[in-house]
Amino acid sequence: MQRLARGLDAVRHGVLLVDSDGRVVACTAPALALLRRLGLGGAPTMRRLLRLAQAGAGSGARETVARLRGGTIVDVALGGHSVQVEMHPVPGEGIALVLEDVSARREAESRAHELARLDPLTGLPNRLELREHLDAALLRLQRSGEGCAVLLVDLDRFKPVNDTLGHPVGDALLQKVADRLRSMVRAGDTVARIGGDEFVVLQAGVSEPGEAQALARRVVDLVGRTYMIEGQLLSIGASVGVALAPADGSDADRLLKNADLALYRAKLDGRSTFRFFEPAMDARMQARRRLELDMRQALARREFLLHYQPQLSLADDRLVGCEALIRWRHPERGLVSPLDFIPLAEEIGLIVPIGEWVIRQACRDAASWPRPLSVAVNVSPAQFKSDRLVETIVSALSLAGLPAARLEVEITEGVLLQENEKTLHTLHRLRDLGVRVSMDDFGTGYSSLSYLRAFPFDKIKIDRSFVTDICAQTNPGAKADGEAIIRAIAGLGRSLGMTTVAEGVETEEQLHRIRAEGCTDVQGYLISKPLPADDLLRLLGASATPASGARR
Repeated sequence: MQRLARGLDAVRHGVLLVDSDGRVVACTAPALALLRRLGLGGAPTMRRLLRLAQAGAGSGARETVARLRGGTIVDVALGGHSVQVEMHPVPGEGIALVLEDVSARREAESRAHELARLDPLTGLPNRLELREHLDAALLRLQRSGEGCAVLLVDLDRFKPVNDTLGHPVGDALLQKVADRLRSMVRAGDTVARIGGDEFVVLQAGVSEPGEAQALARRVVDLVGRTYMIEGQLLSIGASVGVALAPADGSDADRLLKNADLALYRAKLDGRSTFRFFEPAMDARMQARRRLELDMRQALARREFLLHYQPQLSLADDRLVGCEALIRWRHPERGLVSPLDFIPLAEEIGLIVPIGEWVIRQACRDAASWPRPLSVAVNVSPAQFKSDRLVETIVSALSLAGLPAARLEVEITEGVLLQENEKTLHTLHRLRDLGVRVSMDDFGTGYSSLSYLRAFPFDKIKIDRSFVTDICAQTNPGAKADGEAIIRAIAGLGRSLGMTTVAEGVETEEQLHRIRAEGCTDVQGYLISKPLPADDLLRLLGASATPASGARR
């Protein structure tokens, strides 16, 4: 050992030599300098260092020497610093301790560890940290029976704010949402951001559903209040799905999945509300997934078809056009309602290829009609976002040999709400082709009149709800203003040179009143129900004025 100690003079690392009795027999200058820099030094401190190192190694000096083979490394707290002690056995002699101040490294590692578990924008725990908190809560559930609740929070109307006002405003809004969520939970609860505009609140110590219900109600209320960011008042909402442990699951994956199912239900029920998980939700989601898989194959299997609902001109009681309405003939379910599959197609991104098929098929069918009626197709907001819309229409018209003037594109206010300049550019390109453009469901949105100023539509379609209300005297459920609204829209269309079509006409009385108010066209079951392509061909070939015999 003495011979080894003499050889340490040339060693540039912090090294201590300790004999088998625990005595420090040698110390290099770097080791002594390190200890003094930490405000330590001298034999007592070195013996303390040895004891701490031995404690980290798990045994006494003699036992440590006997047990060490390839060496071991422990961190020792000295003078507020973290010192790494690397211990190597010296056979027959004792232990060599190599010292290094690793305080800066450990601090950086600790910070990196912390950042890996925190959302950098809001400072909230991220998905990884949430999972650890949730696992800990479920462990308490197993040990003491203490329940918990998972509240999955999704922001409503956040994307339009982010898209129109920019990401800096969107980020500031997310930070304010995070602050509000923090303010409404207790010390033992966890608020996490798991991505985008999704947050999770883990509520600890839940003994009954009412506690989670009260918190969910507070989340919907507080998140839905107005925000002031960069001088602008912003309004969003929150949809919340709630899963309880142990009732809805006792493992993290199942709880999160069931909270997601409950959230999906909250969105279907109108958003800005909360729903608790129910077992039937899982069955409905499985059915939805099966429907999605079937729909993805329906185009290739040619299971979609079009029905056509005629439109009648009130000027001469002749058919002037037809609206194309998609149907899905499922091999097992039969005819699937568009109300069941169109929203799903929009959600999963299939509405664009399905919409393109509708345009091509409608043009082919219309080209075969014995009379030059117009054909109207509905175009979704998602199709308008696609750069292929105009090219798809040009191609469909060319392949079918259909004049552009016979194609009519119907859009709703939802199309005009997005990317206004791009949408108007697309509408003008369609107009330049000769394609007619109509606004569907007119009067049901907030900005319909302003859109008539932004773009000169060819046709306004009056929503069926106003037609239902036109006979308030004989219909107890109708609103008294239906007739006045139709009169106003008809007058507006007349002054702007636009055709006005009243949808959903089902009775002779409705037809009489609509004619009296000055609408130009009507559409509904009184004229004809939607017909398969072959039945429409027979109708068109049978009569030039089918309105008198085409009743429901």
